[in-house]
Amino acid sequence: MKEHEPEVMTGSGNSGASAAMDALVERLRAVLSAGARLLRDEPMSKRTTWRVGGPVDVWVEPADEEDLARVVRECREARVPVLVVGRGSNLLVTDSGFRGVVVALHGEGWQRVEVDGTRLRCGAGARLKVVAGVARDAGLGGLEFLEGIPGSVGGALRMNAGAMGRCVFEVVERVRLMDGDGSVKEVEGSRLPVRYRSCDGLEGRIALGAVLRGEPASREEIQARMQEYSRRRWATQPAAPSAGCVFKNPAGVSAGRLLDELGCKGWREGGARVSEVHANFIVTEPGATAADVLRLIRRLQEHVKRERGLTLEPEVRIVGGQEGEEGCWIAG
Repeated sequence: MKEHEPEVMTGSGNSGASAAMDALVERLRAVLSAGARLLRDEPMSKRTTWRVGGPVDVWVEPADEEDLARVVRECREARVPVLVVGRGSNLLVTDSGFRGVVVALHGEGWQRVEVDGTRLRCGAGARLKVVAGVARDAGLGGLEFLEGIPGSVGGALRMNAGAMGRCVFEVVERVRLMDGDGSVKEVEGSRLPVRYRSCDGLEGRIALGAVLRGEPASREEIQARMQEYSRRRWATQPAAPSAGCVFKNPAGVSAGRLLDELGCKGWREGGARVSEVHANFIVTEPGATAADVLRLIRRLQEHVKRERGLTLEPEVRIVGGQEGEEGCWIAG
């Protein structure tokens, strides 16, 4: 792989592993609670905001932490990779799909948002838009920037998501997480190493929820900021299907501005094109494939490298692969 090509995280297995996967599914069905949901060969095009991607072997929605721990332990024992997803807003699954288990924390219990003084206790599945709304109604400011991030608390923690010049970990007090053996612990947010668009402290772990800090403010003041952020967002971001910003900003440079200066708006590969509204967004049309998006990503990276000598690193997470590729554990 060339230095500037996107890394594709792969699941393990091949067609000969079907029996082993069937056996894993039967074990999961035996141990999961009645509130859990399990699907086979679920198309990821239905589960991502780009609306592209092949099937995952097993899609699981655990009802609670106990269910999730059972999934983690069974997959660990079977040496099957696990991918934990939020709302699919920062994810590209290749057309060959993901050979493993995808876990989605979508149930009601995962979406709780509770006010505790100046803090919000949020489940990993809570939508950031909902979190911002609850904070507003409780008179808690400082969380308005979350309103425009199209994802969940768990995904935002994993990616240290940000908007309007702020990042999630600026307001995180504590994180509840699960280790690869299914054990649960809570840690202070300041103890988890984070960097731009990444939380290294969550590698190999699953974020279960977080306590976020707010600041007392009037509801009117908070609402005004949210409306201003919304106005700015819709004026500068496309409405077509996308995964948000595709590339991280190189040091001291806006990736979107860089791509705009290099004339990349409107570039196309099949059903994927660079947005005319914001050059760091790739949007998809009906019939687009993950391969279209990947080709466009690589083309943009090569162009920037050639013209400016800069390496564009994808902000989106790219997963999937062909049969026989090396497997890995993914949790985030």
